[in-house]
Amino acid sequence: MDHMEIRTEIPLQQYTTMRLGGTARFMASATSVNEVRELYNSAKVQGIPIFVLGGGSNVIARDEGFEGAVLLNRIKGFAVLTDDGQTATIKVGAGEIWDEVVKRTVAMGLSGIEAMSAIPGTAGAAPVQNVGAYGQEVADVLTELEAYDSLADRVVTLDAAECGFSYRHSIFRGEASGRYCILSIIIKLHHAAPKPPFYAGLQRYLTDMNITTFTPQVIRDAVMAIRFDKLPDPTERPNAGSFFKNALIESWQLSELREQYPDVPCYDMPDGRHKVPTGWLIEQAGLKGALLHGMRVHDKNALVLINESATSYHDLAAARDAIIQAVYDKFHIQIQQEPLEI
Repeated sequence: MDHMEIRTEIPLQQYTTMRLGGTARFMASATSVNEVRELYNSAKVQGIPIFVLGGGSNVIARDEGFEGAVLLNRIKGFAVLTDDGQTATIKVGAGEIWDEVVKRTVAMGLSGIEAMSAIPGTAGAAPVQNVGAYGQEVADVLTELEAYDSLADRVVTLDAAECGFSYRHSIFRGEASGRYCILSIIIKLHHAAPKPPFYAGLQRYLTDMNITTFTPQVIRDAVMAIRFDKLPDPTERPNAGSFFKNALIESWQLSELREQYPDVPCYDMPDGRHKVPTGWLIEQAGLKGALLHGMRVHDKNALVLINESATSYHDLAAARDAIIQAVYDKFHIQIQQEPLEI
């Protein structure tokens, strides 16, 4: 492994936007599939695990650190594979910055990911938790991806169905966790203009601003304006974006909820369940703006936890558990953390 720089004892707080956590025993940047394979094979020989890290904006590092090797995925690439004037398929390297990809496709007049503007992180991380915002999600546009399969020691192509997408979930977070290192994604976008009605929060903004002509750029600009108002910049105020997944509840739970809260916001899911914004639940539990164990529940968006003075994962976990308990006590709904943990 002489040509690949392996560094030792690296503080994970420098590589995760929540700025917490212990040290990684080893860390290396991979810019090609050969380097990925090399690192996995070396780790296998040493009997240590590998954790693939992109931008670190959806990963929480624990205090004890990581005894294995952290692979920083830095594989670049952006290529238009096909474009028939109606749809275009684009291959994107896993290490590309997601928002830069959105920006480029919007500049090309393509629609499909413009509502996912300003989401931090890398393109390769997007399928892992099936990233989504304002009514669009990765599962809608991804046709296939290339990944290094560490079990078989080969590069494989997985189509969208094989990724097992559901709300903020995929096999990469579930049953195949740790098995694959995503190398590139292929997305299919459209030349047609985005059509209303848009997701509630976005539609509200467009209506308030009297915007009636819709292009991918118009939607991108609107989403960025909304996000910059609601979401603190992680470089200034350490946070991991939405810290909790929105709650998925059954119809009977929604009926019970509506008896007490007739105005509960909710979105119907394809599987018959209903999505209730967890930010609303946290707010109703009286925690919006609260400071718990050095973690601030964001006063503009209760889904976001900002690290104001927490010095350890232990502090974050205490704050998280207090919020989960408060919501459960009030609504009997069990909310879940969104970021992965290393």
